[in-house]
Amino acid sequence: MNYESLIFDIDGTLWDSRALVAEGYNLQLCAEGLAHLCVTAEDLKPLFGKVMTEIADVILAEIPLPERYALMDRCMTTENEYLHQNPCEIGYPNIRETMEALAKNHRLFIVSNSQCGYPELCIEKLGLGEYISGHLCFGDTGTEKGETIRRLMERHGIESAVYVGDTQGDMEAAEKAGIDFIFAAYGFGTPERYVARIERFEDLLKL
Repeated sequence: MNYESLIFDIDGTLWDSRALVAEGYNLQLCAEGLAHLCVTAEDLKPLFGKVMTEIADVILAEIPLPERYALMDRCMTTENEYLHQNPCEIGYPNIRETMEALAKNHRLFIVSNSQCGYPELCIEKLGLGEYISGHLCFGDTGTEKGETIRRLMERHGIESAVYVGDTQGDMEAAEKAGIDFIFAAYGFGTPERYVARIERFEDLLKL
């Protein structure tokens, strides 16, 4: 397999932030007297990989629009602040070492369905700053992931790439962007199609 660039998902691919994200959301929900809407890591597992409005439609379904999305924005702001204060020792094994090796022969990027600030936070906490050439997320574009991948590719002049992720949504996004998909089987999902499957992040080096 020979790709000029590798584009990575975050949650379920680079780290597992479900517990910390739930704690961040819950801080805001409790502060607003909505403790009955608090979530757990397991609640978030089937939702990770979806855009923020879709997550809000599930966990904040009883809140009418448009306040639902405004509340979700506040939850995400608190989440970002909470993660910044936390050491975030939630990366999968050998992420930094593998990225360092991959960066010798490839440009590396991140595309996520997250809010603004989340990719930067992941890059900072995992020590990936010198290896990641660029990133884009739903908060930046307001579009579904396939379109966000396309925009990243256009912005950086990427002609040959593969997307590395863990869910059906990641697979569909890669297909919409017209690139191959590698399945991170240690993550959260069970996508239908992929050109390769990795059981550990460092398996990318074998490909």
